[in-house]
Amino acid sequence: MSKRSRIFLGLLLIYAVGIAFVLYRVVSDLDPRYRESAEESLVETSQLLATLVEQDVRDGVIDPSHLETLFKAAYAREFEVQIFSVKKTRVELRAYVTDRNGTVVFDSTGQSVGKDFSQWRDVRLALQGEYGARTSLDIPGDANSAVMYVAAPVRWVSGTQGTGSGEIIGTLTVGKPVQSFGQFVVAARSRTLYVGFLSVLAVLVLAVTISVWLVRPFGLISDYAHYVKAQQGFHPMRLLRRAWDLVRAAYDEMRDALAGRNYVADYVQTLTHEVKSPLSAIRGAAELLEEPMEEAQRQQFLGNIQRETQRIQEMVDRMMELTALETRRVLDKVQRVALRPLLEELAHASEGVAAQRRIRLTVQAQSDATVEADPFLLRRAVSNLLDNALDFSPEGGLIELGLRLDKHWACITVCDQGPGIPAYAQDKVFEKFYSLVRPHSKKKSTGLGLSFVKEITALHRGRVELGNRPEAEGSGALATLWLRVAPA
Repeated sequence: MSKRSRIFLGLLLIYAVGIAFVLYRVVSDLDPRYRESAEESLVETSQLLATLVEQDVRDGVIDPSHLETLFKAAYAREFEVQIFSVKKTRVELRAYVTDRNGTVVFDSTGQSVGKDFSQWRDVRLALQGEYGARTSLDIPGDANSAVMYVAAPVRWVSGTQGTGSGEIIGTLTVGKPVQSFGQFVVAARSRTLYVGFLSVLAVLVLAVTISVWLVRPFGLISDYAHYVKAQQGFHPMRLLRRAWDLVRAAYDEMRDALAGRNYVADYVQTLTHEVKSPLSAIRGAAELLEEPMEEAQRQQFLGNIQRETQRIQEMVDRMMELTALETRRVLDKVQRVALRPLLEELAHASEGVAAQRRIRLTVQAQSDATVEADPFLLRRAVSNLLDNALDFSPEGGLIELGLRLDKHWACITVCDQGPGIPAYAQDKVFEKFYSLVRPHSKKKSTGLGLSFVKEITALHRGRVELGNRPEAEGSGALATLWLRVAPA
């Protein structure tokens, strides 16, 4: 096997093992995390129902009649709720109450009344005033019939005793079939595996690319040997120049390959951190939707899920655009672009958004300037700066788009009257995922817009700066985009 093939297979194996290990850890950790969340909800539910039962205790005797009425009504309710890919149509929560001897005096399923449950872990520990929980199978040998139970003590609180104290005269246990939230585990696993397989595919492509870059120096040496053989006579200076060119090319490509590895690692770590918060919000809202609640509250949680999902989608879309942009070394299509008409066009296109908050847009160009650029990317860069100014502008504010010439450079400025850039954020605004809270919406963006502008500017061999307006001109941010003027 050639050295080229060994390097390729080695990189491929490292990436495949790494992705497989991460995927295995994530998938195997889903079920325990869902069970922990469900158990926490059962703890609160058991304490709540135990408190309800205590209200009907008379002379140390438990009366579960109100609880029986409650569960009959709950089981009779008709509803249909779509939680992502899972449809829920009935209440699956179950409960039973025992007396101080562990004998069941009420069972919401009607199957265990009169039975001795004193040896069950949940009842035994709850009668002792400790935390009692268990997971048992409804059908022996069938793991899909598992039910999680959590018990709370039922106390007889006399007039001289405070809440939470008194004699334990029984227990109340609530149970939830594991299969009811197991559907969410299965769905989460499927989505995780789907994303994982896409990631593996992307990593395979990356491994091929990096391997080509890493083995390129061996090919360059071979090319040099062929070049020497093809020479007619001995020309030292020509050979030295050729050797220097090849060494420089090999160094540049190996440097880019190594930088690419760190680049991917940083991206994965940063993206994982940013996605963690909206995923937690979606998961919490989905779990709460399993419980009975008012329609207004249900719509609120559904709205939260939709907003967080949209936030993740926007983040992924911008990441894909930024990644595609960062892999480009040169601009594919370059043409002469007049900047003044471009600024006027963008200002006109943003008037509708600005009018909603009574923001005025003006274009102040000392003279026109023409640059050689990719029109689409340049429009996106200036548009991102303008969108940023709109987000931070106050109600009734003014945004000024400016254009001036400074020797061989064209300077585009976007100036607003917002709060400006805080001192602590001055050196972070162009970092990926870094974002400040928008004053009017109190929310953050994806934090990728300014990184996008920076990459576009670098491709055009220009520079971009973002700071604050001079104090004499008032508050606000000032974005400056420098581009080299095209020769006449």
